[in-house]
Amino acid sequence: MSLSDPIADMLTRIRNARMAKLDAVEMPYSKMKCDIARILKREGYIRDFSTEGGGGKRVLCVYLKYSHEQQSSIEGLKRVSRPGLRRYVGAEEIPRVLGGMGVAILSTSSGVLTDSEARKKQIGGEVICHIW
Repeated sequence: MSLSDPIADMLTRIRNARMAKLDAVEMPYSKMKCDIARILKREGYIRDFSTEGGGGKRVLCVYLKYSHEQQSSIEGLKRVSRPGLRRYVGAEEIPRVLGGMGVAILSTSSGVLTDSEARKKQIGGEVICHIW
């Protein structure tokens, strides 16, 4: 099965797993998805992630994080840039998600960064998604 937007597929799988209160969700592996999962873990939105399998059938497994009341750490995910309409911003135009309460993930020349990291480095790039 070919996907026209694998990043949107990743976000949709996480969103659906969160709504179903699943502990983990699996998806096809890619370096970009792994970088996004690394940022989600560092920012505290997911518990952990791992890669399983070898060769051409690698799988990325994302373990979701819940509070004691089964409340998810992720309230929402939104794909900003998509294959049909890419969204690029300069260093001065990097968006703030919910006034700084959320995170914007950007693909820059220095790799995949959060909005605050990109502001510190004074570089812009493609806005991949917003998470809050």
